[in-house]
Amino acid sequence: MTGADRVLRIAFDMDGVLADMHAALSIEAERMFTREEAATAQALEDALEEPPVLPLPAQLALTAEQTERLWRRVAGAHDFWTGLAETEPGIVARLAQMAERRRWEVIFLTQRPPTRGSTVQKQTQAWLRQHGYDCPSVYTTRGSRGAIAAALNFDVVVDDRYEGCVDVVDESNASAVLVWRLPDDRVPARARRTGITVVHSARECLALLDHDDEPPRATGTGLFSRLRQAIRRGNSRHAR
Repeated sequence: MTGADRVLRIAFDMDGVLADMHAALSIEAERMFTREEAATAQALEDALEEPPVLPLPAQLALTAEQTERLWRRVAGAHDFWTGLAETEPGIVARLAQMAERRRWEVIFLTQRPPTRGSTVQKQTQAWLRQHGYDCPSVYTTRGSRGAIAAALNFDVVVDDRYEGCVDVVDESNASAVLVWRLPDDRVPARARRTGITVVHSARECLALLDHDDEPPRATGTGLFSRLRQAIRRGNSRHAR
């Protein structure tokens, strides 16, 4: 088996990389808590001769009690995880086409809490099929991403959490790709020092992974050299 023939094993995190959990939770929070704030504002208006102006914040800042109530609402929803939007329209189908063409072995990772209805694994599989990925392999995780990457022998792990990427590079031989959707100047400094590759969208991640050689615009360092090392390690194992 040559390096070109070796099948890459790539893990993709779900929420924040492919599925837009943040938008769904924001909508649910607005449904729950803006009504309460509106009722409070109305009570103040009724009590005062000149009602104050109480604008709602652009993004809801939830208290610990509100956060707990929100997650209880999610847990009580039927098949909540099947109703999310994609982070980028068409990204799942694009990944499916690329994985088929490049012969990648793809596993989807998620730490979603359970809800009413189907299991998290089945909901996630159904969502991926709805968006164009046939026969998806979904692994529901509870431990460190690095330990999982080492145990399942991944070559690349794609995550939107900096801490997850650090675990991967610290605890396994896999390369880590951080999908960072905040401004570039807010990327943690250690990300580049530890060889984590930083991209700003899932599409950019797929474009990097689709290159045979290290692309000139890679914002991180060492991804493709580490991939080549992973391929050589895999070839050595197969040759034994």
